Amino acid sequence: MILATHRVAATEDTHCNRLYIRGLSSVTRSTVPQAKELAARSRFASVAAAVKARGKDLMQQATDIADFLAQKDTAGGKKTMKAYLWKVCGDAYDAALAGA
Repeated sequence: MILATHRVAATEDTHCNRLYIRGLSSVTRSTVPQAKELAARSRFASVAAAVKARGKDLMQQATDIADFLAQKDTAGGKKTMKAYLWKVCGDAYDAALAGA
């Protein structure tokens, strides 16, 4: 099996083409997903939905842009708006999970 990908997402990395060559046995899962993996999948799906919704929310957009620009040039600051939203929504998800 040959899988070729071309990434079009906004990022700072210039390497956007990848080619993977695998046999069928290497892509067939032999074990059941563990609870930690299922939790990571659930977190990813929830945060991705929150990022998508927040990116389209016009009421929140001005605040997000101002907060993004304020942290962009600091040490450890996110360099793209999408990365910033992933951080904000991920932190909110983790806080809600810890508070529950």
